[in-house]
Amino acid sequence: MVWSWVAMASRWGPLVGLAPCCLWLLGAVLLMDASARPANHSSTRERAANREENEILPPDHLNGVKLEMDGHLNRGFHQEVFLGKDLGGFEEDVEPRRSRRKLMVIFSKVDVNTDRKISAKEMQRWIMEKTAEHFQEAMEESKTHFRAVDPDGDGHVSWDEYKVKFLASKGHSEKEVADAIRLNEELKVDEETQEVLENLKDRWYQADSPPADLLLTEEEFLSFLHPEHSRGMLRFMVKEIVRDLDQDGDKQLSLPEFVSLPVGTVENQQGQDIDDNWVKDRKKEFEELIDSNHDGIVTAEELESYMDPMNEYNALNEAKQMIAVADENQNHHLEPEEVLKYSEFFTGSKLVDYARSVHEEF
Repeated sequence: MVWSWVAMASRWGPLVGLAPCCLWLLGAVLLMDASARPANHSSTRERAANREENEILPPDHLNGVKLEMDGHLNRGFHQEVFLGKDLGGFEEDVEPRRSRRKLMVIFSKVDVNTDRKISAKEMQRWIMEKTAEHFQEAMEESKTHFRAVDPDGDGHVSWDEYKVKFLASKGHSEKEVADAIRLNEELKVDEETQEVLENLKDRWYQADSPPADLLLTEEEFLSFLHPEHSRGMLRFMVKEIVRDLDQDGDKQLSLPEFVSLPVGTVENQQGQDIDDNWVKDRKKEFEELIDSNHDGIVTAEELESYMDPMNEYNALNEAKQMIAVADENQNHHLEPEEVLKYSEFFTGSKLVDYARSVHEEF
């Protein structure tokens, strides 16, 4: 390639002089130099460290659960319980006709009695089925992560074993951390990491079924990562959310407490709009779904019931709410045209030309 550039430059030399030739040669040398340099693998190492940390840390987001670990509403909940393991199957850049056909295949599966309408009972059954798919995925992921933190393969993970892996994922030497723990020496970690460790240890204790021995089995480790799989851990998660939102210390939540804005100052109109939506969405959820006896107070029991992904009564309420969003003809059922028109609500993607295509896709 370099020599072809040189030949081109020499042919043009009589017309434009030697300067372009020099520029061609300089460019070629720079390109060759750049390609010869060793690649910068720091970003690769960072990604590997982040992946390792994500594999052993409990996730902030739980598919099929109404609230995030920090108490925020799960914005993708409706798509998660409608799509199940096909959650990533609808992308904006996918060919629209293919996406419409896929959505109509899902419609046909939900419509058990094949009357071209989805009832609340049919949607409830589907929600429970898709939630079970998320449960199965979480169990499979947890098995993989358990093997990563159980180096001796004895079927139990001690808190110290987990601690070593966690600090190694934060950039510490695994051998140095293990030696310090073995010799009962103080570990030098920053304040933020220490706080995370203390929270994780509290959670570890909760996942450790009696009699407590600080050794987690594979099943207990699943509860540690995914509290929705255990009644006790779900209760612990609820307790943590109530603690974070409860301002007067009565261990229950009022509407003002539940809709209180996250820490931060609204600096512009866009921020104000976001905060307004935050309050509106949380108020609706509080009044219509969480506060089951409508007394203006949410107890820990009410919040636990609301967050339980395998609660059939909640699934029926959710089914009715999802139908109401798209039920334009008010017949309390979903029809193909309505599902396609409100595809963004059900799949996260807007599928164009829904009405013209509905019969063809069916």
